[in-house]
Amino acid sequence: MQDLLEVENLQVRLFDRTGPVLAVRGVSLSVGRGEVVALVGESGCGKSVTALSLLRLLPASAQISGSIRLDGQDLLALNSQQLRTIRGGEIAMVFQEPMTSLNPAFSVGNQIAEVLRLHRGLRGGGVRARALELLRMVGIGAADKRLRSFPHELSGGMRQRVMIAMALAGEPNLLILDEPTTALDVTTQAQILDIVRDLRTRTGTAILLITHDLGVVADLADRVVVMYAGAKVEEADVYELFETPRHPYAAGLLRALPGSAAARQEAGPPRLAEIPGIVPTLRAPLASCAFAPRCQSATDQCRTQPPLLAPCGPGGDHEVACFHPESAATVSA
Repeated sequence: MQDLLEVENLQVRLFDRTGPVLAVRGVSLSVGRGEVVALVGESGCGKSVTALSLLRLLPASAQISGSIRLDGQDLLALNSQQLRTIRGGEIAMVFQEPMTSLNPAFSVGNQIAEVLRLHRGLRGGGVRARALELLRMVGIGAADKRLRSFPHELSGGMRQRVMIAMALAGEPNLLILDEPTTALDVTTQAQILDIVRDLRTRTGTAILLITHDLGVVADLADRVVVMYAGAKVEEADVYELFETPRHPYAAGLLRALPGSAAARQEAGPPRLAEIPGIVPTLRAPLASCAFAPRCQSATDQCRTQPPLLAPCGPGGDHEVACFHPESAATVSA
């Protein structure tokens, strides 16, 4: 599969009143054409910052280094005018909270029309016809009426569908979904996932899925990148990762799922497994494994040296940054 997106050694340094934060530490990943790659990890691990870096939507003070290439084009070398043609056109993003992403002062139709005029060059009646087609594509009934609606008149699930319709209006090659089912009820979540699955089949759009919901990952993704403390700690095919996680953090996430083997083995009412400890501060480079203070299998080597990503298992497509990957596989089993 040919790679559409290639990210190499991405590093992002953010600044606040107390100093710099190493939000992303040397992340490399790729997304092939028509592929769904999930970026997973707990809140604060750097998933969204990584996604925002692709479109250069971080604060002006942020320092980004490394390489980000879309279809061979270096995105970090583009000026503001060139980036405007990429955002919403070649790459579109559905943000985590649609109510704060949609403009409350404009109708749904006006907001979709702006994308169509800017990125597809449509004018006149063609704009309205395509806007109606997009709303119907994402499962919105009474599309004529909804074009005239304002964001506050729509439910959370409806606003999320509108955001997906706006993202698709530019006919992007890469669609970034940042927590697309957060704060939605179970039924609406299932409907959104069905829409994304159907759109991928019909349009062949590559998808970078940002989530901490492993159920969504299992449902949609082809490949999974696990992040911890701003770095990539494991990458594998979705089936292989769920079957045999090699990093203790990935194994811990899977053990914490409701209905997991760890929960079923508890005496009495099942309890969710937890990962003890807290995420380390990212204000200085780490001289050891970031997960070592929380890992039951950590050794002196883990506490004094940072592990490097290396292939493991047959085929070499499974990568892990761990000195003792066999321990995680054993615990998971």
